[in-house]
Amino acid sequence: MCGIAGYFSKETNHHYESFLNDAVKSLSKRGPDLQQTEVLSPQIGFAHARLSIIDTSTVASQPMSDASGRFTIIFNGEIFNYRELKEKFLRDVKFNSTSDTEVLLQLFIQQREKCLRHLNGFFAFAVYDNEKEEIFIARDRSGIKPLHIYSDEKMIVFASELKAILKFPIKKEIDYNTLALYLQLNYVPGEHSILKNIQRLMPAHFAVIDANGNLKTEKYYSVPYEGGKKIADKEFNYESSKATLRKLIEESVQRRLVSDVPLGSFLSGGIDSSIVSYCAAKNVKQLNTFSIGFSDEPYFDETKYANLVAQKFETNHTVFSISNDEMFSHIFNILDYIDEPFADSSAIAVYILSKKTREKVTVSLSGDGGDELFGGYNKHQAELRARQNNLLNMVIGTGLPVFKMLPKSRHSKFGNLFRQLQRYSEGLQLSVPERYWRWCVFNSEESALSLLQNKNAVDKNELEKRKQFVRDAVKEDGELNDIFFADTQMVLPNDMLTKVDLMSMANSLEVRVPLLDYTIVDFAFSLPVSFKLDKNSGKKILKDAFRNDLPDELFHRPKHGFEVPLLKWMKTGLRSLIEEELLSKKFIEAQNIFDAAVIENLKQKLFSNNPEDAHATVWGLLVFQYWYKKYFL
Repeated sequence: MCGIAGYFSKETNHHYESFLNDAVKSLSKRGPDLQQTEVLSPQIGFAHARLSIIDTSTVASQPMSDASGRFTIIFNGEIFNYRELKEKFLRDVKFNSTSDTEVLLQLFIQQREKCLRHLNGFFAFAVYDNEKEEIFIARDRSGIKPLHIYSDEKMIVFASELKAILKFPIKKEIDYNTLALYLQLNYVPGEHSILKNIQRLMPAHFAVIDANGNLKTEKYYSVPYEGGKKIADKEFNYESSKATLRKLIEESVQRRLVSDVPLGSFLSGGIDSSIVSYCAAKNVKQLNTFSIGFSDEPYFDETKYANLVAQKFETNHTVFSISNDEMFSHIFNILDYIDEPFADSSAIAVYILSKKTREKVTVSLSGDGGDELFGGYNKHQAELRARQNNLLNMVIGTGLPVFKMLPKSRHSKFGNLFRQLQRYSEGLQLSVPERYWRWCVFNSEESALSLLQNKNAVDKNELEKRKQFVRDAVKEDGELNDIFFADTQMVLPNDMLTKVDLMSMANSLEVRVPLLDYTIVDFAFSLPVSFKLDKNSGKKILKDAFRNDLPDELFHRPKHGFEVPLLKWMKTGLRSLIEEELLSKKFIEAQNIFDAAVIENLKQKLFSNNPEDAHATVWGLLVFQYWYKKYFL
C-alpha cells in the first residue's frame, strides 16, 4: 500500500520537480518507508511513497522501470493473484524482484489495458511509455483505492490524495454543484471533486494522457447486472448458491493473506468481519484480531460478540476500549488529515481502530462490502416494506404531518423512533429512485441549497445530471437488487471505502476487503433478491453460508450502527468552534459562501430541545470550514 503522484507539463519550459517533491512528502503517511521522485522527461515526473508489504527489499522500490528503460510504473495497492499471473503469462521474463509491482509492470508491457481484466486486487497505478510519450493510469473495479486528476491548459497532475495535487500551482476554485451534493450527503459523490478542474478517476476506469497532453478515460469493467432486471428464484438452487458463495469467500480471504509483514483482521462482532476473520483463522495460526469497545456507550459496545468469535477460533484478540474523551481528542488529527470535505462521523472510530491496530500489524482484513452486496442496511428492510401495498403503510403515510411536529433526535429512544417514522413516511410519498436518494441523504436538496449565500452558483440541471446514475440504476418497476447495485456505485466507493482508506492510510495501515473480490461481487448480482433479503433478515445467504461455523449469538443480535456523540460534543468541547470561530456570524459573512441567517437558525436548532439531525448538518459544515480555512486562508 502506497501513495502515488505524477505530472504532465503541457509546456516544456515549466519545471515542477520541487512541487513533486512536496507532493510525495504530503503522502508520507501512505508510504512512510520510502519517498522517491523521478523526472522521466522534460514534461513528466513520477513520485512514490512506499509502505512495504510484498518484497520489502530495495529492488522492489518505485518508481520502477523495466530492463529496457522504456516503461516506468508507480503503483498503489496489491495484486493478490500476481504469482498465478506470473506463472501463466510471464514465464519467459527475467525478474529482479519478487514483488507484485514488477509482475504488474511486465503484464502491462505485454497486454496494455487488456491486463486489467486479469487483475485480482485493489489498485491505482500509472505507467509511462517513453517511446510513445504517454501515461496510462488505472483504478480498481470497486474503487477501493483512490486517484484524483487535475487538468488545465498548462498541466495535468494526478495523485492518490488531493493534498498532493494541492502542492502544485493549481487554480483553487470551489465547485458549488459538488458543495450542494456534499451538504446533502456529508461526503462528495461521483467523479467531481470539491474543486473545479479536479476529478476522481472512477472505479473500473483507465485513462491515457497522450504526448500532446490530451486526457481520455474509458471503462474497462462493468458488474454483470442490468438495472430493472428480474432474477427469478427458480433459476437458482439456494443450497448450491450458498456453497458457491462460501467457496468464493474462502478463496478471496486466502488470496488476501499474502504478506511479508505482520497481518491481522478487524473483528467487530458483526457477521461480515466475523466471517472474514473465521476464514483467515483457518489459514493463519493465532491470527491477530482487533476490535474497538466504547466504554461510555454500552449500547453500542459490541466487543462481547467479537470476544465470542475470537474465543471460538482461538485468535490472538485485542480489544481497544476507548472513552468519549479519547475519541474527542483525535478529532483535530482527523480534520488535519482530510484534504477534501468528508463528514461521516464514524470515521473517528475507524481512525482510532486503525491507529491502535497499526501498533501491532501493518496489514488488516476488513468486512466492508457485505451490507451493500447482500442487503444488510436498515434502509434495505425499509425499502422492502415500502413496496408492500398494505394498511400499515397507508397509516404511516398519512401520519407525516404529525411526525413533523414530534420531537426528534438520534440520541433518545422515542426521538429516534419519531425521526425514523418521519423519514419513512416521507419516502412513501416518493418514486422509487427519489426515495432511494432521500434515504441516502441527511438533507434534502432544498435544505442544502438554503444554507448557501449565492444559490444561483448552483446549476440545478447539473445537479440532476450528477444524480442520473440513480435513475439509471434504480428503476421504478425494478427490484431491490437495483438498490444494492446503486449502493455499490455511490455509497460504497464514496463513503465507506473512502472512510477506510483515509483513516487507515492516516495511520500507515493497509486494509484489505475480501468481500469485494470481483468474483464475489459478480456472483452476488446474479442472485435473486429473496436469497439476500426477506422480512426477517438481511444478508440471508451470507449468514446461512457460515451459520454452522459462527457463534449462534451473532445471528440473534440487533443490528445498529455506532453513533459518535456529536451532539454532546457540540454542546461542550466543540461549542466555541461553532459559536466563536468556524460558524460564527463574523466568519460566515466574511467568507460569503453560506447564508449567515440560515446558519444562525441552524445553531439555535442544534442547541434546542428538538435538534433532529441538526448535529449532522453542523458537523458537515464544520468539516468543510476547517478544510476551507486550511487550504484557502
